[in-house]
Amino acid sequence: MLSIATTLYGIIYLTSLNYLTMSKKIIKVGNIDCGAKDLFLISGPCVIEDEMIMLKTAEKLKEVSERLKIKIIYKSSFTKDNRSSLKYYDGPGLAKGVKILAKVKEQFGFPVLTDIHSHDQAAPAAEVCDVLQIPAYLCMQSSLLVAAAKTGKVVNIKHGQFLAPDNMKHPLQKCIDSGNDQLILTERGYTFGYNDLVVDPRAFYHMNLLGYPVVHDITHCVRKYGIPSSDAKGGAREFLPVLSRAGVASGVDGVFIETHPEPEKALCDAASQLCVTDLEEFMKPIIEIHNLVNKFI
Repeated sequence: MLSIATTLYGIIYLTSLNYLTMSKKIIKVGNIDCGAKDLFLISGPCVIEDEMIMLKTAEKLKEVSERLKIKIIYKSSFTKDNRSSLKYYDGPGLAKGVKILAKVKEQFGFPVLTDIHSHDQAAPAAEVCDVLQIPAYLCMQSSLLVAAAKTGKVVNIKHGQFLAPDNMKHPLQKCIDSGNDQLILTERGYTFGYNDLVVDPRAFYHMNLLGYPVVHDITHCVRKYGIPSSDAKGGAREFLPVLSRAGVASGVDGVFIETHPEPEKALCDAASQLCVTDLEEFMKPIIEIHNLVNKFI
């Protein structure tokens, strides 16, 4: 007779297998099939700085992509409209920012992703970018979602810190109702008003059930809100390995890791970005865990 422990393990295993094997829409971003078997990576500096930093990061990301055989979407924001002070750097702006992203795309062949914060930014950003990202704070803003959806580009909707994960069906549906089902969901943790973000693995379960590719935003999970990102206490990088591995083991399709050649000198999220030269070794166990999970699907 099977032991109770063995029976419970079997139930847990079959339950997890059930949600991981559910039909999920494959979203095409450049040459990347997001939601298919292979893990993909979204990476780049938090905000667009000078062109040399952007190209240097892209060059290193290209090496990582080729050596690890992992597809990468290059990410950087032309504007960070939710900085906690008007004194902080918020980016070069739309016109200059998309020109730099276009250069990265042309020289290195990466599809590119950037945030938009208002409906009027959607169309001009879409002229260059393959993915328009909806910031977590704005994930329920109808005018922003509709404008992004109507460009026809892939829309990456970040899970709001204030929203139950299964309620991400609402921003998804707004995009679908606007004629665009090319959608990705990104989890970046909850905030309970005490500056910490908490990643609950149940969120991956609920968001996977919505039927679209799910991404784990690893570096934003370790931000300490209320503390300037230039302050070493503004992030907790020591948690990056455990959070990344837990998320991938929970069955995500992609990971989001902001990278910079010199994170301590970065103009935004200096305390949480990963040094791009450390990315290759950081990714190796993540890819192995993802491949192990796939063996049970």
